[in-house]
Amino acid sequence: MRNPSVHSLFLGLCLLPVAAMAQPIQPGLWEIRAQNMQVDGQALPAMDMMLEQLKNLPAEQRQMMEQMMAKQGVQIHGQGVQVCMSEAQVAAQDIPLQDPQSGCSQTITERSAQLWKFRFTCPQAQGEGETRFVSDKAFVTTVSGTFATAAGQQSGRMESHAHWVAADCGALQPR
Repeated sequence: MRNPSVHSLFLGLCLLPVAAMAQPIQPGLWEIRAQNMQVDGQALPAMDMMLEQLKNLPAEQRQMMEQMMAKQGVQIHGQGVQVCMSEAQVAAQDIPLQDPQSGCSQTITERSAQLWKFRFTCPQAQGEGETRFVSDKAFVTTVSGTFATAAGQQSGRMESHAHWVAADCGALQPR
């Protein structure tokens, strides 16, 4: 997958579900790993392979991408991305990971203690998903939708697994 807009879209879709958190989950550092990604029914490289491609960018481009992600409260780590969630964000059940200027919005359509369903709309993507809360330190999200690319309208699907890493976020700041 060489299209940078598709990389950005799937990274964004990976983070969308974090906005659909049920209480109680632990505040602190979370790692999210995407898997089972597909576009128009074709499997995409695993997230670790896409992140490896990012690491292989020229140093200046990689640094610019990492700085942009850090401003959004995200850092690349291992085979996924890490985000910091404050106690206030977790208590409010509204984790603002989407860049307010991105034009993306999310609506919770169904909510229970173990399952949240949602719809999302972005300028070049829309779809739906669900988040299943395994425990206060783990959840699994599936997302499907359509997005616009230079090749036209495409459909995509992915699953992400999130797990709590630590109470201390280190240098990473919550959004």
